[in-house]
Amino acid sequence: MATILVTGGAGYIGSHACKALARAGHTPVTYDNLSRGFAHAVRWGPFEQGDVLDGERLAAAIERHRPDAVVHFAAFAYVGESMADPGLYFRNNVVGTLALLDAMRAGAVSKIVFSSSCTTYGARTSEPITETRPQAPVDPYGRSKWMVEQILRDYARAYGLRAVALRYFNAAGADPDGEIGEDHDPETHLIPLLLDAAAQGAPFTINGDDYATPDGTCVRDYVHVSDLAEAHVLALNSLEREAGFAAYNLGTGRGFSIREIIDAASRRLSRRIEVKVGPRRPGDLDATTAVAALAERELGWTPRLSNMDDIIDTAWRWRLRRLNRAAQGMEPVS
Repeated sequence: MATILVTGGAGYIGSHACKALARAGHTPVTYDNLSRGFAHAVRWGPFEQGDVLDGERLAAAIERHRPDAVVHFAAFAYVGESMADPGLYFRNNVVGTLALLDAMRAGAVSKIVFSSSCTTYGARTSEPITETRPQAPVDPYGRSKWMVEQILRDYARAYGLRAVALRYFNAAGADPDGEIGEDHDPETHLIPLLLDAAAQGAPFTINGDDYATPDGTCVRDYVHVSDLAEAHVLALNSLEREAGFAAYNLGTGRGFSIREIIDAASRRLSRRIEVKVGPRRPGDLDATTAVAALAERELGWTPRLSNMDDIIDTAWRWRLRRLNRAAQGMEPVS
């Protein structure tokens, strides 16, 4: 089939995308500096260790593997960190993307799928969110993703680039086969933190319970990571069309509150989870859900594992497997 260069392919969503690409008959070539990814997550194709800011290294990888397209995940993705160190985010996420695009042009690679984010919409005041909602990001991370989208638009217009941006909502869950999963350091995502608390018998802290939602806790649209991975395969297929730029939301349209997720985890794990209520986190919105009808209509994407039971079950299975492998000295636990 095709050879696909996957920047950031050793990370959470990137590694799942590599598995989906291999299952579809493609050869994913992971390009990652391993600063936030893991070598043990590279299993479905060649590995090139390098930084996205290293234009010469990128050009050499493209020359060596002659990819048909690029799937671009290599980015820093902590909102709080971006507020404290915006230069780090603009340098890596924006300047790094420019280095990648220039290497692609030099290597005659004209197709790219970009890992974007719902944070490009900024402080939203109504639900649900469609792609026609004006983008007004409020933090450096969201702005860096928005800037890259504008760059892709301009490169498509000037150089004939074929580009798709996929705006994720909340990625969650793990590979159903248990081979890879969510492994951040530090971990900031709700579900792995909740499962860690459940495994340790420790209380789990909800950040605020006075939001304008049915049970007072924040509501988010969770998408299984394997469904996100499949969307990248479908987006690559769409790049066979004419040059241009397109953006798609990836979500389910169904929001889950924090208390709903706690109840679901307690039921699936058959254990009581003690809950404490702490103060709100600055900037947290009441609710965020997506309209993904455009991705369904134009890409043929339908999420299949993005129900909360499957998300929790696969995340829990991955956690247990990872701890077991670490106990045997087979792989590290961050």
